[in-house]
Amino acid sequence: MSTYENLQEWFGQIDIYLFDQFLKGRFTPQMQVLDAGCGGGRNILYFLRSRFAVCGVDQSREAIAHVRSLASTLAPHLPEDNFRVEAVERMSFADVSFDVVISSAVLHFARDEEHWQGMVREMWRVLKPGGIFFARLASSIGIEEQVERIEGRHYHLPDGSDCFLVDEQMLLATTETLGGEWLEPLKTVVVQNMRSMSTWCLRK
Repeated sequence: MSTYENLQEWFGQIDIYLFDQFLKGRFTPQMQVLDAGCGGGRNILYFLRSRFAVCGVDQSREAIAHVRSLASTLAPHLPEDNFRVEAVERMSFADVSFDVVISSAVLHFARDEEHWQGMVREMWRVLKPGGIFFARLASSIGIEEQVERIEGRHYHLPDGSDCFLVDEQMLLATTETLGGEWLEPLKTVVVQNMRSMSTWCLRK
């Protein structure tokens, strides 16, 4: 098996910026990990293969069924109840349960600012003191002139999608309100003036 195939087997279609956190040595198998809005599990494949205590929530029953099936093969020691059909803003996990909370391409589907703040507060609630919060989300940073406001923080993007967009000021203010510590500077990638994705990485 080639190195490329080996990486594909272990990491799958993981978000490249989450992969960067692995390269920086921030995750160890002793950590309790939550993927909040896990979808079909693309960002937890390595966690499962490496025997992390990993959990996930998603509102899609089909997605959670797929993740449970994946876990039953790759990490049969994990309870099925680790993967739950739940909204991110109303999770049933106990306070301060996790060392890492991942939110990849979820927050920009918020209905409005109250919903966005609710999801963030809930993820922060289940995160242990000293834990890592990792989020990738759409923003208006760098494409302010290319997006068209629909209502509130909902915008129409040049790529044809409609998203809830944050800006730098909102992320700075929310970080301060949470009492979070920036684990690394805010990073934003603009894809050919069509969309903008920011990486928001904090320590509680």
